[in-house]
Amino acid sequence: MTVAASAASRAAEILSRPVSLGGLTVPNRIAMAPMTRMFSPGGVPGDDVISYYSRRAAAGVGLIVTEGTYVGHESAGQSDRVPRFHGEEQLAGWAKVAEAVHAAGGTIVPQLWHIGMVRNQGEPPVADAPAVGPSGLRIGATEPTGKAMTQADIDAVIGAFAEAAAAAERIGFDGVEIHGAHGYLLDQFLWEGTNRRTDAYGGDPVARAKFSAEIVAAVRETVSADFPVIFRYSQWKQEAYDARLAETPEELEAILTPLAAAGADAFHASTRRYWVPEFDDSDLNLAGWTKKLTGKPAITVGSVGLNGDFIKAFQGEGAEVGDLDNLLDRFERDEFDMVAVGRALLQDPQWAQKVLSGRFDELAPYDPAALKTLS
Repeated sequence: MTVAASAASRAAEILSRPVSLGGLTVPNRIAMAPMTRMFSPGGVPGDDVISYYSRRAAAGVGLIVTEGTYVGHESAGQSDRVPRFHGEEQLAGWAKVAEAVHAAGGTIVPQLWHIGMVRNQGEPPVADAPAVGPSGLRIGATEPTGKAMTQADIDAVIGAFAEAAAAAERIGFDGVEIHGAHGYLLDQFLWEGTNRRTDAYGGDPVARAKFSAEIVAAVRETVSADFPVIFRYSQWKQEAYDARLAETPEELEAILTPLAAAGADAFHASTRRYWVPEFDDSDLNLAGWTKKLTGKPAITVGSVGLNGDFIKAFQGEGAEVGDLDNLLDRFERDEFDMVAVGRALLQDPQWAQKVLSGRFDELAPYDPAALKTLS
């Protein structure tokens, strides 16, 4: 057997193993990472969205995590083309997506999202819905440009996440993912750079985690005991790639422990390069530390399936792309439980099937220019 064939066989064996997230058994270790598409006019997912997700489930993706979907709060999001997870027509569309993914042999969870203070260029705030956040601060700003949330605002957002989670279970999804990453609302509370509050929701890492923990607890209480709740978080932000929630494992533990205690069944630890150690004196990445500190299943993500030229062009000269051998070594050490794949699956809906069947010779390097549609 050649080296390449041996690596392909090893990948197929390791990544084909089922895994449990709460009460859900996922058929293999490959997840589809959430990627915003803006292909849902009026916030309603249509036939193209059904096809987009079901194609990838049919081609071997074990767990689909949908693109971010706005919860039912007035300030949750701006774009009329980003799907919502509230409203009769919107939820009817999502029910069809879940049904199609199940028919294709996959499992699926919606990512529930509130953007908070983030405002995209060229998209004005929704009428009568100001940008809200823990302190009304955008990343990098020194003065508030939005509304610092009151207790009533906090309670309303918590309720919106709980209602969306209940809807997800009602219409046939397999769990939910709460979006607490990348500088959006929950992350704005978690990070001291945007959370300047002096009440119970601000201060030390435990206090900054209170809002997210209350959302997790409300979702956990609303859904069935075996309905998995995944929490996605990151150190980096869309507008501050070097930002960090925690500089040490002890600080990270202080943030994650309340979330686990509140009922998170698994964590999706978002990094830009999965092979980069998170803290000094250890090779563990962010997902690895998350699993070690919480004892919960962890999903890793970050540049899986991307070629070196893409990494260097978009993430800086000198970056080294990790190969699947590195990823598989980490699986065998039980560092994490699943891997989420983004751009590689965006370009090639068959990526998971090729990897799971050992067809490495059919894998094409990721090429942004080759993306004619996100179909």
